[in-house]
Amino acid sequence: MKTPLLRTFLLLSLALAKNLIAAPAIIPAPAALTLTEGAPFVVTAETKLHADVATTPIASWFARWSGLQVATTGTGGITLAIEAALKDELGDEGYKLSSNAGGVTIRGATAAGVFYGMQTLRQLLPPDLEHGGIRAASGRAEVAALEITDRPRFGWRGALLDVGRHFFTVAEVKRFLDEMALHKLNVFHWHLTEDQGWRIEIKKYPKLTEIGAWRASSPLSGGNKIDDGIPHGGFYTQDEVAEIVAYAAARFIRVMPEIELPGHSSAAITSYPALGNDDAPGFAPTVQIKWGVFSYLYAPKPATFQFLDEVLGEVLALFPGGFVHIGGDEAKKDQWEASPTAQAFIKANGLKDAHELQSYFIRHAEQYLAAHGRRLVGWDEIQEGGLAPSATMMAWRDVKWAISAAREGHDVVMTPTSHTYFDYNEGTTEEEGEKIGRGPLKLEKVYSFEPVPAELEPQFQAHVLGAQGQLWSEQLQGWPKVEFRAWPRLSALAEVMWSPREKRDYADFKTRLPALLARFDRLGVNYRRPRATDDAPPIIAKPAMPVVPAK
Repeated sequence: MKTPLLRTFLLLSLALAKNLIAAPAIIPAPAALTLTEGAPFVVTAETKLHADVATTPIASWFARWSGLQVATTGTGGITLAIEAALKDELGDEGYKLSSNAGGVTIRGATAAGVFYGMQTLRQLLPPDLEHGGIRAASGRAEVAALEITDRPRFGWRGALLDVGRHFFTVAEVKRFLDEMALHKLNVFHWHLTEDQGWRIEIKKYPKLTEIGAWRASSPLSGGNKIDDGIPHGGFYTQDEVAEIVAYAAARFIRVMPEIELPGHSSAAITSYPALGNDDAPGFAPTVQIKWGVFSYLYAPKPATFQFLDEVLGEVLALFPGGFVHIGGDEAKKDQWEASPTAQAFIKANGLKDAHELQSYFIRHAEQYLAAHGRRLVGWDEIQEGGLAPSATMMAWRDVKWAISAAREGHDVVMTPTSHTYFDYNEGTTEEEGEKIGRGPLKLEKVYSFEPVPAELEPQFQAHVLGAQGQLWSEQLQGWPKVEFRAWPRLSALAEVMWSPREKRDYADFKTRLPALLARFDRLGVNYRRPRATDDAPPIIAKPAMPVVPAK
């Protein structure tokens, strides 16, 4: 007979053991997960993915990844189902996942919800499946018996990739989309135009890519004073843009293009100098070879507004999503101040100053986009001179701008430098190269981010659509550096954007993180390895595996 002390010890041991397996290593953490009694479901090479017409594309994606086969009939295995009646409980992106010895069922009110459920199932399976499918896991894998009910906290869960400062290939962009999909991110903010390069083909204005897509050199890695003397450039054809948009859509990611105006426009003005303030002293546009903020703004001329409308017209035909980003940031106004044409325009249109001229440009773009059923998004400088009526603001400099915009009835996306700028170093300059911004930005600080400002009254909080991480590319020379700066900090932000606030726990996140990093290893992701202690050796970025995205 067991003694009371032994009995207590055994009960505590069983409870501890159950607790250890009751929290599978899923990032972002689900809203609700319950371990149930019973044997796990065993996945083998013979396991079928059961799907109907609506879920077959999702099943086919999972089949390519896992090596399993899709079947339209049969029982058991992994079953996908869309049930519209679940929308009140799950919204458009939530899902229910049930697993027992008889099989796995994933249900959602929409195909997006089912897809996100599949991403969770993916993380319930061994990382070895990431490189070779089920056969790489010795032909057998187990899914614990459990019930998950999950839905995202925010509808906007984004990531920005700047291809203006450094150009990245179609294959690299697709790779990033795959990495986003694993984390249930749903907005790819594609920063396509800059002072240092114009990256999208506009057929009516071919010089934008013939001239504006190329610069003579770039600053050497680690500074902004010495040039490398190596020409740099590239652009995406409209066919390639359509290919990437379709690739993203298959992963339930909407692509939001950013076409900068009125500033960050040196490359465009170099291509077509008449678009600029050519009557301002010192006007000599060039595709910039340094990083920074430059004075080349679009001039307020009829031909310029026609140009912007026609460029946006071609952009809208390529991007079906509802939002278009127009930048609106860092517009140095000295050329406007010195240009007789700009000053005459300000006076003729009853504008107070150059700040109101900036607002005029933003409102013009907003009206064009609204007339074509789209919504304008801009950085928080778009409130200078008056915020356009239906504009959505990205607050990057200070949350105070988000608070004031939300109180005025505007939607906002939280993008503060303090928590979401992943071009900032996490470690020292010795291990990571020249730092940019105010870094370092540590993983724990990213995880501590709360997108809804504490000062914002409850009646305005619904205007906070969500958040996104930024990968500005001045110091991201080559794809391995992009991944090194992004992951796992973007993994932490993904959990902030998806998981319920009350469930977030950094200590728990760290216990789940090694499983995700093991998955990154199989995928060849060049992530930053967290240091065990401050005295640990510097992190050396490993060579990236060849970039070969899934079809």
